[in-house]
Amino acid sequence: MIDGNHALSISRQAKLAGISRGSVYYLPRPVGAADLALMRRIDELHLEHPFMGARMLRDQLNRQGFKVGRKHIGTLMARMGIEALYRKPGTSKKHPGHEIYPYLLRGLTINRANQVWALDTTYIPMAKGFVYLTAVVDWASRKVLAAKVAITLEACHAVDVLQEAFNRHGRPEIVNTDQGSQFTAYEFVQAVKEQGCKLSMDGRGAWRDNVFVERLWKSVKYERVYLYAYGSVTEARTSIMQYMDWYNRSRPHSSLGKKTPDEAYAVMLPTVKLAA
Repeated sequence: MIDGNHALSISRQAKLAGISRGSVYYLPRPVGAADLALMRRIDELHLEHPFMGARMLRDQLNRQGFKVGRKHIGTLMARMGIEALYRKPGTSKKHPGHEIYPYLLRGLTINRANQVWALDTTYIPMAKGFVYLTAVVDWASRKVLAAKVAITLEACHAVDVLQEAFNRHGRPEIVNTDQGSQFTAYEFVQAVKEQGCKLSMDGRGAWRDNVFVERLWKSVKYERVYLYAYGSVTEARTSIMQYMDWYNRSRPHSSLGKKTPDEAYAVMLPTVKLAA
């Protein structure tokens, strides 16, 4: 698709093709079978016990027969894009070069569709390798408004999935994310601001601040991802997108009065008053 000998620059070709420039140069580094097995188990433990940091994960994994140290677990967690979810000292410390926005949802009654959208990214294991899943979720209805499977954690993927949600569903009042680098990047922040939305960010490591997306990840993984050993990125993407469609249309939620996210979203959309 990208021709290094073409008259157009690589950057221009990537833009025309709708992919990031970084993806053009991306060369996947093979991950050993031992590390892949570790990452899969770390993902499972993190899903069940999100408060576990590298030390506690090390202790749990050692008890399960994995001979691994704390530093290596920390390295794998960083590669997976996860961290222990609990309120820690120094939560207001900013990422170097990136502005951190305040959390706007505390005490806010959220009962309308397109009032608050939440974005997050999660690690998805495959038979050999892994990918990342980013999704936009309507907070009130739990509806997945857009999702994307990608091989990197670049900001462009977060922008892509957010733009898809804008194009299909309009715009929310508030966009809430965690403090991941893909969400604090200038490219993503501008995409939010250009639509006139307020940007809200979870406290660093605060597990309650984006709890509905965390619940979605648990559903996706236990009801789909962990049941399959995806052999390719295409296979993972197809399967996960099929699940998202089913989740929206057919999975009722007790918190929504047994409505599906699609049904709840339709009911919760604000009524537009016609001019007299």
